Amino acid sequence: QVHLVESGGGLVQPGGSLRLSCRASGATSETGAMAWFRQAPDHEREGVSSINYDGRVTNYAASVKGRFTISRDNTENTLFLQMNSLKPEDTAVYFCAASRFLFAGTRDREYDYWGQGTQVTVAS
Repeated sequence: QVHLVESGGGLVQPGGSLRLSCRASGATSETGAMAWFRQAPDHEREGVSSINYDGRVTNYAASVKGRFTISRDNTENTLFLQMNSLKPEDTAVYFCAASRFLFAGTRDREYDYWGQGTQVTVAS
């Protein structure tokens, strides 16, 4: 079993930045690709970005491309999401997810383990 804990969320003004972290523990040898998802009130959960097992392949949703950067530090079993130029529509609970597959995209069904989420609110 892999346990994921997100941190770094909070309240930020439009145009600001936040850096989310997700620390994995437990059976981390089972962790391959990882991703960030988000869910806003009254919206379905959507994939934001994914990264393969060694960090060389990344994918981004069109809505965040050029503003968000995903990365990982496998020595620390930690996933990151640098979010710049934040917009009110980025407001959501952000979830970290881990897959047993080495490569994965941003579809829910590709992921086996999920964190509890961290709230990101973008408002003046």
